[in-house]
Amino acid sequence: MALLSVSHHAGALPLHRQGPSPRQLPARSHAISTSSQAMAVPRLSHHRGVLPLHRHGPSPRQLLARSRTMSAPSQSTEEDKKTEDDKKDSSPPPVSFVERSLEAARPYAMLARLEKPIGSWLLAWPCMWSITMAAMPGALPDLKMLALFGCLCIPMRGAACTVNGLIDRDIDKKVERTKNRPLASGVVTPTQGLCFLGFQLLLGLGLGFLLQLNNFSRVLGLVWLPLVSSYPLMKRLTFWPQAYLGLSFNWGALLGWAAIKDSLEPTVILPMYIAGICWTLVYDTIYAHQDKKDDLKLGVKSTAIRFGDSTKHWISAFGTATIGGLALSGYNAGLAWPYYPFLTAAAAQLAWQISTVDLTDCADCNRKFVSNKWFGALVFSAIFFGRLAS
Repeated sequence: MALLSVSHHAGALPLHRQGPSPRQLPARSHAISTSSQAMAVPRLSHHRGVLPLHRHGPSPRQLLARSRTMSAPSQSTEEDKKTEDDKKDSSPPPVSFVERSLEAARPYAMLARLEKPIGSWLLAWPCMWSITMAAMPGALPDLKMLALFGCLCIPMRGAACTVNGLIDRDIDKKVERTKNRPLASGVVTPTQGLCFLGFQLLLGLGLGFLLQLNNFSRVLGLVWLPLVSSYPLMKRLTFWPQAYLGLSFNWGALLGWAAIKDSLEPTVILPMYIAGICWTLVYDTIYAHQDKKDDLKLGVKSTAIRFGDSTKHWISAFGTATIGGLALSGYNAGLAWPYYPFLTAAAAQLAWQISTVDLTDCADCNRKFVSNKWFGALVFSAIFFGRLAS
């Protein structure tokens, strides 16, 4: 019994054991560690994105996209509010009474062609010539009369333009250069145009000529009105409406002398008046070449159509007559020698216009037409210094 117990304790006899032997313990621990490492590999691989696993929630990219989508409407709403606030802040200030009045007066200023003062200059220069020539030898001209006629030429020229616009509004609609005029475009009605005409005549004739001039000048002023009002009809009746315009636009040569002398001196005034008519034939024929194509289509007559390719020959002849008439008028008035050098300069300016104008170029025709204010100024200077030196 003792041997059996000893051998059992020594491990000589194999006995049934309830747990693993010492040799099995290390083997089992090694197997356990190996299986745990194998279980850890999928987890690491999952975190590194190597093995795809099924996810129940959205990915980070999806979450970012959703957050952007949710924030976009709020941002656009804020931007819309800012835009509306900016519009409110940038809204124009209320229009003042002065601005409204100026805007309302603009069509009437265009109807009187105040934006083109060349017409007032061409109407005023014959007045200035005769007033200055009527001065006493060695004396200055009547400055009050020069100022009066200079100012009154603005409303009187405006009245002439208004009459022309009223009568020609149907023609002006069909001409490229004139289709946007107030009466032709309908901005101003014929009734409004007539009222505006009455205002200009009251300002020009009533407050000017009738109150400031002598009786003889007043009669001449009233005779002038039919010439002004009938001129627009001439382009329907004759190829010489420019000559008829010369009768009207140079009437100031008679009025200016009469305002100073209370009479007319035919040997002085008639050569000047005829010279003015010939001058008008020069500059208004050049001006009419701007509308020649439209006039031919509409049946409107003018010297530009009448002269055709011979225009420069015709206006050269009228230019020569202009200088000849002025020279004769100055000689009969007894003007001194300074008159003639200045008149020569005026002749050179007129010759430059005629020789260089391109009658097929509307812009050049208009430039030469506008340059006639300098011709008028040279003639005025000739009379002024010729009278002072006489």
